[in-house]
Amino acid sequence: MTYKNVTVAGSGVLGYQIAFQAAYHGFNVIVYDISDEVLEQAKSKFNWMCKAFRKDLRATQEQLDTTFDNLSYTSDLAEAVKDADLMIEAIPEIPEIKVEFYEKLANLAPEKTVFATNTSTLLPSQFAESTGRPAQFLALHFANKIWMHNVAEIMGHPRTDPKVFDEVVAFATNIGMVPMPLYKEQPGYIMNSLLAPFIDAGLQLLAKEVADPHTIDKTWMIVTGAPVGPFGILDTIGINTAYNITKMSAERTQSPVRFKAVKYLKEQLIDQNKLGAATGEGFYSYPNPAYMNPDFLK
Repeated sequence: MTYKNVTVAGSGVLGYQIAFQAAYHGFNVIVYDISDEVLEQAKSKFNWMCKAFRKDLRATQEQLDTTFDNLSYTSDLAEAVKDADLMIEAIPEIPEIKVEFYEKLANLAPEKTVFATNTSTLLPSQFAESTGRPAQFLALHFANKIWMHNVAEIMGHPRTDPKVFDEVVAFATNIGMVPMPLYKEQPGYIMNSLLAPFIDAGLQLLAKEVADPHTIDKTWMIVTGAPVGPFGILDTIGINTAYNITKMSAERTQSPVRFKAVKYLKEQLIDQNKLGAATGEGFYSYPNPAYMNPDFLK
């Protein structure tokens, strides 16, 4: 099946980027979220996306106008998926919320609809039964700034139909991604299997009060030549996502240091609405974070 109509559920850090990317490449995209107020916030993010696409992809005004023509919005889930060929879920990284969402979705989407989760750390097999269509369910994961870091990791579970897997690989290519097929389930895929321990190490150094975030980042950047350190990356990922992942890790391992990191993220950042680059402040202030200043490494 060739996909034409795409629904993106969730308009957060990655959801709105996925929606814009697919619309830019000619797909009809419906953006679903829990309220019209949240959808209005997404629309303002799309205006920012236009600037990024002009700068990074040299997108023309005609291309961007067509992109907006391809986008529509609703807070009614039944309306959002009534003609969807592919539904991409990008809702919070909390298993209970995802299960509830899929159980509701299973009764609303037509038989043809393929479900894909953008989960960063969870396995599709955790939700396969909840979807009511395990053969038509898999993971499709993107990196932040997907138009630039254009990798799409496609990961099925043991009951995913190989034909569906191949269709999603083709879809990824058709929206300008470089598809990275995974042949076994792996928490965190390739990218986050490498990234998560790195971020966790940074948070543990902070929680142990070994050094402050900027010093940790600066050390990594000078030694490796990397353009950003773990806390700059955390701002890009989004503090809420980092909090949810770290909290699950702390509960699984019962690590006092990780619980301390969770407390820090909540009290020092989330409770003060410092959610990262998306809100203008996290471990750094945006749009001009200190790590981009040439003097930062001196």
